[in-house]
Amino acid sequence: MSGILDLLNSDMGRQIVSGVSAETNQPADKTAKVLQMALPVLMGAMKRNASSSEGAAGLMGALNNKHDGSILDNLGGLFGGGVNEEVKQDGMGILGHVLGGSQGNVASALSQKSGMDSQSVMNILQIAAPIILGYLGKQQRQQNVQSPDALGGLLGGLLGGGKTQQKQQSLIESILDGNNDGSIIDDLAGMVLSGGKKKSGLGGLLGGLFGKR
Repeated sequence: MSGILDLLNSDMGRQIVSGVSAETNQPADKTAKVLQMALPVLMGAMKRNASSSEGAAGLMGALNNKHDGSILDNLGGLFGGGVNEEVKQDGMGILGHVLGGSQGNVASALSQKSGMDSQSVMNILQIAAPIILGYLGKQQRQQNVQSPDALGGLLGGLLGGGKTQQKQQSLIESILDGNNDGSIIDDLAGMVLSGGKKKSGLGGLLGGLFGKR
């Protein structure tokens, strides 16, 4: 199964980075860095929510209805002329539901590690959230995941942590709970990258994103 960072490390990923960068008026390299760190956190937060039957049912409902993956089929339309307000509001709703009030903690940690201000980080997360949920919806269909109970396994596979997944999830919990100094983000990103058998470190990912291997 492809991991969540495989999405960034693809032609589609380059389009996402370029579009989000243009929408938020941030450099492409910094935007890519924020996304590389943010995707595992958001996916891990979804996994945490899906650990309860109520959370899993709510996530499955979202995937079966609005977030079926179709957003990925027309990224040119999504970013062309600017992301519309409905998508941004949807993104804020997703962040509120998934992060459960920890948006500030996550934005602060990502800001520390990326050197980007927290508000710009939040703007990136707002646009990224519907894309990530769409990616999950597409994977759910491809993997034929029919029950809410099976969502945890799907999310775990996309995080690509293997034997380190428990530690990976505890790092995500620390970020969500605000008990971090920013270095946790580095640990998490490195763990996800190595779990997905990518080159270690940010350079490997950005090399894939921008074709500089």
